[in-house]
Amino acid sequence: MSTLHTLSFDHSFSKLSPLLYSEVKPTPLLRPYLVHYNPLAAQLLDLETVLPEELVSFFSGQQLLTGSHSLAMTYSGHQFGHYNPQLGDGRGLLLGEVVNQKGERWDIHLKGAGRTPYSRFGDGRAVLRSSIREYLCSEAMYGLGISTTRALAIIGSEEAVQREKLERAATVVRVADSHIRFGHFEWVFHNQPSLLKPLADYVIDRHYPLCRDSDKSYTALLNQIVERTATMIANWQLVGFAHGVMNTDNFSITGATFDYGPYGFLDVYQPSFISNHSDNTGRYAWNQQPSIGLWNLNALAYALSPLIDRTEIVEALGRYEQILVTHYYQGMYAKLGLDGTDDKDSELVFEFLDILMKNNMDYSRSLRQLCEVSQTDKHCKLRDDCLDRERFDGWFNRYRTRLGSQYSTDSQRQAAMRQVNPKFILRNYLAQTAIEKAERGDFSELDILLTLVHRPYDEHPNYERYADLPPDWGKHLEISCSS
Repeated sequence: MSTLHTLSFDHSFSKLSPLLYSEVKPTPLLRPYLVHYNPLAAQLLDLETVLPEELVSFFSGQQLLTGSHSLAMTYSGHQFGHYNPQLGDGRGLLLGEVVNQKGERWDIHLKGAGRTPYSRFGDGRAVLRSSIREYLCSEAMYGLGISTTRALAIIGSEEAVQREKLERAATVVRVADSHIRFGHFEWVFHNQPSLLKPLADYVIDRHYPLCRDSDKSYTALLNQIVERTATMIANWQLVGFAHGVMNTDNFSITGATFDYGPYGFLDVYQPSFISNHSDNTGRYAWNQQPSIGLWNLNALAYALSPLIDRTEIVEALGRYEQILVTHYYQGMYAKLGLDGTDDKDSELVFEFLDILMKNNMDYSRSLRQLCEVSQTDKHCKLRDDCLDRERFDGWFNRYRTRLGSQYSTDSQRQAAMRQVNPKFILRNYLAQTAIEKAERGDFSELDILLTLVHRPYDEHPNYERYADLPPDWGKHLEISCSS
């Protein structure tokens, strides 16, 4: 097992070309302190014993980890559909890749480490509010079984920064299998086309080595990214997660959920839900995410077009919808305890969702309550939440009949449904409560929420209230990019 002093660093990305990054040292935080530490993410790095004072020292910018080499990456991207030719890490620094005992490579990255050449007019800082939101949600997605970056720690500070109001600066320590984004390829395509092949080769060698077995490795690479992206977004839809800022610079080349800002989980089932109050057109609304995923893949494919025949690009992108739809249908069948062998199973799924929408019913809670249904039930507790009970009764009778035609017992089906319908979701009001307490110096809520989001399918009887519907004040919280 490793300590922070003995982490084994490599820097394969920096060996590609100095044109792809700028060397920058972190700007030390003012009077830093440890907000929270996540031992589960530390296991990825083989970290066992970590002292709080060392976490603060190494990740606040006061000291550099032995063997680390901090750099800000260069990339561009499409932001709300418009190409921005020069983005880059405006407040983040990659410290390097830690190689664990399994031979896995994990990037360690500081988000909020100070100004870089890409900060433009920004101060290069993150605030405690946004750091807590990313810390909690990346771990929540991990607990839900969705590919994501991870969070190792939050370092707080007494340094004041101006956002919509005066806030305290903080840094979140991110751990990820990669920090290469779609936007990296867009920048290379437009600015340094000679680096396109080396960058693609690097991604293949590090993340998709099986593509080397193909006669057309770059085509195989695009196909793999299409598959992972489609699967990731299908998983978002299944749990009711809205990313909020699906710019191409926020899409990981490995299909991991990346860059948590104004995200949100559905409370009431409203497909047009917008988690980012700055998204005036609803471009990144929850029900638009599948189409935006394909839009972003088109942008990536265009950047890769010098390496791949057009017909092969069209073929690869053409697979996206079928992969996403198939994964989504399979997931929804599982959530309703259906085996998917009956032609009318999809009708049961979508009528149920329509009932949720038209009766303003909660998405996650309703699905969890459905886990308790047995074939002999004549009534369902969920009925009490429904205004149109006549329609619900008609659907429920058909649903109950369908359950009776399957081979599984009630107990088998119910247990399986509980494993895909979380009881605990990181609703915005829960994150906001943790933020408000942390801003007063009380970090106890982070302990509780991390326990719940790491095991969201379990019962946790001592924390039953965290599965409650949001209070009135928590139903319409506005979350912006500046968070």
